[in-house]
Amino acid sequence: MTAKPRIALIIGSTRPTRFADTPAQWMLKQAAARDDMDVEVVDLRDHPLPFFDEATSNLWAPSQNPEAIRWQQTIGAYDGYIFVVAEYNHSITGVLKNALDQAYVEWNRKPFTAIGYGGTGATRAVEHLRGIGVELQMVSTKSAVHIGGGDFIAIHPYFGKQPIEAIEANLLPSATAALDELVWWAKATMAARAAGA
Repeated sequence: MTAKPRIALIIGSTRPTRFADTPAQWMLKQAAARDDMDVEVVDLRDHPLPFFDEATSNLWAPSQNPEAIRWQQTIGAYDGYIFVVAEYNHSITGVLKNALDQAYVEWNRKPFTAIGYGGTGATRAVEHLRGIGVELQMVSTKSAVHIGGGDFIAIHPYFGKQPIEAIEANLLPSATAALDELVWWAKATMAARAAGA
């Protein structure tokens, strides 16, 4: 298969003061430097989804809300995903959980990875994301990028105020591994979906 996977980098926070743009732009730069994927940013700010209020998941019946349908069409066009994950109270943001719940068939049999940030590098949130992904019939990469501890403090605008490049050497090995795994799984699942498996 020669087609490059189309990857959505989904920014999972919508707060006006979010930190998400810093890791999102850094991860976009890493992905865009590769020649084995095409990556685009999908910002949840551009998708004003209601709290999930459909009669059922779109696994069972088509959604009715126009924003939910637009969201499904947007994410359905991609072969894999990179989630930008903030950790709120040991889990993912409410807006990201809601976005995940607003689709089902569009996520099926596609891989994802994550770049998480927070005091512990969003490790707990990324683990929750993986559990949700399994239920949505997605494939999680083993590797993910975690910006935590002193690295997080160093680049946070309230504390160290350094550019993310100051900690880049600490992030590059996990970013490379995560993207390598994402591309492998994207190609594998693209081939399987094309074969009707």
